[in-house]
Amino acid sequence: MHDQLDTIRDLAKKTDSKILMVVLDGVGGLPMTVNGDSELAAAQTPNLDALAAQSQLGQIELVGAGITPGSGPGHLSLFGYDPLRYVVGRGALSAVGIGVKLEAGDVAVRGNFATLGENRIVLDRRAGRPSDEKNADIVAQLRAALPSLDGTPVEIYTESEHRFVVVFRAAGGAPLGANLSDVDPQATGVQPMTAQAHDEASARTAALVNAFVARAEATLAAEPQVNGVLFRGYSDVPRFPSFAEAYGLRAACIASYPMYKGLASLVGMDVLAVEGHEDALDGKVQALTENWAKYDFFYFHVKKTDSTGEDGDFAAKVKKIELFDALLPQLLALNPDVLAIVGDHSTPSKLATHSWHPVPLLIRSEYGRRDVATRYTEDEAQKGSLGLRRGTDVMPLLMANALKLNKYGA
Repeated sequence: MHDQLDTIRDLAKKTDSKILMVVLDGVGGLPMTVNGDSELAAAQTPNLDALAAQSQLGQIELVGAGITPGSGPGHLSLFGYDPLRYVVGRGALSAVGIGVKLEAGDVAVRGNFATLGENRIVLDRRAGRPSDEKNADIVAQLRAALPSLDGTPVEIYTESEHRFVVVFRAAGGAPLGANLSDVDPQATGVQPMTAQAHDEASARTAALVNAFVARAEATLAAEPQVNGVLFRGYSDVPRFPSFAEAYGLRAACIASYPMYKGLASLVGMDVLAVEGHEDALDGKVQALTENWAKYDFFYFHVKKTDSTGEDGDFAAKVKKIELFDALLPQLLALNPDVLAIVGDHSTPSKLATHSWHPVPLLIRSEYGRRDVATRYTEDEAQKGSLGLRRGTDVMPLLMANALKLNKYGA
């Protein structure tokens, strides 16, 4: 089957122009009340408003109509990889993002620490978002209790806050399958699910996962808040065409959370070191500025617009959007030839989870046809000249605006 990446690879050409893609994670939202404002519309964003007046706007469906994307598929789509063809579980992304090397036959899975109540009912899927220090303490307890299961080596790693990663190693034995159901019900008020194998190769993995869950709950029984584990996103070693092969770009990732660094690494981006806390964003701007001369393409990730939406905190999400708006002039001062601002999915505070709603896309370049837009919001994007597009259209549009694509055909 022909892949769009093949066409872009054949058309790509080297130029000196620079592309900056800013991904405001989960930025799309909804009004909390009928005829109210979304988080983007409610935010005071003078810099984004001024930028919108110089740009093209549109909407992006990351996977397809009505399909709610996870962060992995959402980002793959933005990077030009069809998420229905290039499939990778959250576990591998998180594992690679924290520097864990996966071998053939291993299975990585992303975990949430959770709060369980009476009868194992899930009270909080994120255990109150514990500190990274508390996370490391819990991981140390689990490592001591779970060095292996039924002869299978088990590795447990801190990711951040409530997130952790487990790697089940094949270790010279039969390869482990990754085709099994989640433990995480992605809802409260119900019990964790039991992992079920979807093929024979994954039966052993499902047994290991269920044994891990039981052992972890026994180990953490005395913990008042972090007393359960939820798993989703099983994956073995993924393989992708590299970003350099597909686009001819020297690409760099500026992100803090391991999952996003892992995804960028899997597609061949250089992951730059970032100092400081995610909330401040200063370290990301510093990394971008210091490395501006070295790369053609930068992926700049902002996480907290998603986290606050997942928490159902409308006011906090508005504040995170405003914090990004305040630093936007520092990005504009670098004068990227092409600037894109987009989300990897919508996370409306009203739903407190990812949703299927299209995300707003903004592209500014010297060669773009400017819209009559006054703001970067869902309503303005809906009226924009870019229309409603698939996420995989974003990279070709950025390449074209950067004059990095030759003509197709005679």
